[in-house]
Amino acid sequence: MAKSKRSKVVSLTKVSKKTKEHKNALLSEVQQNVEKWKYCWLFEVGAMRNTHLKTVRNLWKDSARIFFGRGAVMAKALGTTMEEEHRMGLHKLAKQIKGQVGLLLTDSEPQEVIDWFDDFRQADYARTGNIATRTVILPAGPVMRAHSDPPEPFPHNEDPQLRKLGLTTTMKRGVPTLENPHQVCEKGKALTGEQAQLLKLIGEKMVVFRVALLARWDAATGEVAQVEGRGLSIEQAGVEVEAEGDGDEEMSE
Repeated sequence: MAKSKRSKVVSLTKVSKKTKEHKNALLSEVQQNVEKWKYCWLFEVGAMRNTHLKTVRNLWKDSARIFFGRGAVMAKALGTTMEEEHRMGLHKLAKQIKGQVGLLLTDSEPQEVIDWFDDFRQADYARTGNIATRTVILPAGPVMRAHSDPPEPFPHNEDPQLRKLGLTTTMKRGVPTLENPHQVCEKGKALTGEQAQLLKLIGEKMVVFRVALLARWDAATGEVAQVEGRGLSIEQAGVEVEAEGDGDEEMSE
């Protein structure tokens, strides 16, 4: 008798793992790029989304190299002490690699880089645990989707989902309708899973993906300059600034 597909055994040995060789290759790649480019920037990300980070990487692919994640490997590649640093002054930058940060290596002049990242913003939907940046109240009447242009009411078949997320709706002429205003979230408070999902359904983007430059290493002088006043505040970063998928993935071109 043929074996049932339901009882198929999947060997865990087939799951790929990051090997020592992979880490060594990444370490070597970071060092090679440090030797190639004039500047090495340390940055952090607010409202992390892999899709937006890939957009940044693509826009800079001809004039920079980006590494993101695997902080311990990046720090080791730069060298955390004067004796171990790969090039003069890099240990000052390596000591600042903490949390979810990345490296941008480029020949572009500092002010050009600063101006570009000051202008780059991508609005996105909040996730569970993010801090609400504003209070959102749905008025009495048909429940509207703000992301449509012009806004349009939800169809009748989505009423059960709206009720599941906490809305007390009634059907009027086939449209989910609120008898009274409903507060979805309050500014300054962490979002629940239901609140985050409801904000996405109605089209309210609550967070902004941005890259904050923290420090810059100059190959010519070996000096590390701090980028004052450009770090992410708790509100900007939210409480969940986690990469989609494996946070240790190397996000380089």
